[in-house]
Amino acid sequence: MIDRTIFTPRLAQIVRKEQFTTKETFYEMRFKDGSDLGHDPGQFVEVSVFGYGEAPISISSSPTRGPNFQLCVRTVGDLTTALASQPVGATVGVRGPFGRGFDLNAMRGHDVLFIAAGLGLVPLRSLIVNVLDERPDFKRVILMYGTKNPSEILFRDELEQWKSRHDVEFYQTVDLADSSWTGNVGVVTTLFKFVALDRLNTVPVIVGPPIMFKFAVKEVLRKGIPEDRILLSLERRMKCGIGKCGHCQINDVYVCQKGPVFSYAELKRLEEAKI
Repeated sequence: MIDRTIFTPRLAQIVRKEQFTTKETFYEMRFKDGSDLGHDPGQFVEVSVFGYGEAPISISSSPTRGPNFQLCVRTVGDLTTALASQPVGATVGVRGPFGRGFDLNAMRGHDVLFIAAGLGLVPLRSLIVNVLDERPDFKRVILMYGTKNPSEILFRDELEQWKSRHDVEFYQTVDLADSSWTGNVGVVTTLFKFVALDRLNTVPVIVGPPIMFKFAVKEVLRKGIPEDRILLSLERRMKCGIGKCGHCQINDVYVCQKGPVFSYAELKRLEEAKI
């Protein structure tokens, strides 16, 4: 029997909004009926602005933080432009959550290596915050984050908090520096030279643009980490969220149904994934 609730948006109100960069806007929302989103880290929702349609958006907040949920959206088309014009207090539609998120239980008791590039920090933040909220359940927490330049850095205040924690190993880089930048310069994989990893105990989680996947996976494989323990999110590929439009199909797999989170071992067998 079809669960028809997946076709019907729930009404959500924008309760906070912040311009992160010239392209990215942060939104905090809550459902008007007071219900929880009920998501796992790594899942996504379909957000609709009435009269403009809908688009899949990664959830950037942890389920440990209460009923409000957070999104960070890049303005790139009609829907996201319409969303950016909505003021605090406006009502939008939200379907979901959809997809397979990260398996937290499989990470407990292990070192967790987060590797985020660019907008990849948005879906990864939901998992990072969840892990930090349950910090005693995990061993080392290592975070590598890279952007093209300093102006594209997201969640700046939170990055400073993570950097200052004694129980987080934090590394950051930019591809191209300007006069404001005094840190590492180079793509995110250049940060591996600063970190020694336990190949028997590390769970790498990689989210970023497709070209970054290829080289980040090479680095962790070089460290001797098994293919089935390397996790990636293909969060950029979705469209309808329910496996009907075919936009996210890779070979015989619908990313919105079987993903967006996959192990490298799963993706390796999918020729069209090109990872």
